Amino acid sequence: MPVLVITGTGTEVGKTVTTAAVAAAALAAGQSVAVLKAAQTGVRPDERGDADEVARLAGAVTATELARFPEPLAPGTAARRAGMAPVHPHEVAEAAAKLATEHDLVLVEGAGGLLVRFDAAGGTLADAARLLNAPVLVVASAGLGTLNTTELTARELSARELELAGVVIGSWPDAADLASRCNVMDLPEVAAAPLLGALPAGAGALQPADFRTAAPEWLAPRLYGMWDAEAFRIREAP
Repeated sequence: MPVLVITGTGTEVGKTVTTAAVAAAALAAGQSVAVLKAAQTGVRPDERGDADEVARLAGAVTATELARFPEPLAPGTAARRAGMAPVHPHEVAEAAAKLATEHDLVLVEGAGGLLVRFDAAGGTLADAARLLNAPVLVVASAGLGTLNTTELTARELSARELELAGVVIGSWPDAADLASRCNVMDLPEVAAAPLLGALPAGAGALQPADFRTAAPEWLAPRLYGMWDAEAFRIREAP
C-alpha cells in the first residue's frame, strides 16, 4: 500500500487528525511517510495548513501541499474566485507517485468529500485515486446520518471500481449515544468494507508525544495499529 488516499464523508469529520494518526502509526512501525494535501482552502499564506498539522501531531513526515486558496470553499470554487490556477487530478497523482518513489507510504488527503471539485472540468479526488490505482480510506462521523453519507461514498467508489480500504470513525464521543453505538455495527455493512479504527474525540488536542504513543491503539493492523474492531463492537454494543 505505497499510496493511500484519505477522504471524508463530508467536512469536519476528523479527516486531518485521522491522517495524522495513520502517519504516526506507520512511523512507529518503522515506515517512512509522506503526506500530500491536494488542495488547502480557507488558510492564509502565513497560517498552518492541514499538512502542517499532520506533521505537528505525527512527527517526522514529509509534508507537501500542492495549492492553497484563501477562501474556505471547494477547491475549484476557491481557485476561480481567487483568480488562481486550480489543482488538477493528474497533478495530484503525479506528485503522489513521485513521493512514493522516496517513501514507504504516501497519504493523500483530500478536501471535504470524495466528489468535491478541484477544477472547472469537474476533476475530483476520486479521479486522482483512479490515476494512482490507490485504495481509499473513508473517514466518517459517529452519529446520526453517517450511514447515509458513508454508503453514498462507498457506492461511488464501487461504481468507479476503486478499492475502499475501510472506514475510520474520525471522532468517537466519550459518552456515545444510541445512534453512534448502533452505527458501529452498521457502518461495515453499508460500506461493504471493514471498520478500521475509531479516534477518540479531542485526539487532535493531545500533546504530540501523547498522540504518537496512542495512535496505534486507535487503528487496525492494516493501518499499522493494534485496534480490535470486534472488541470495540462488543464494548459499545447497544
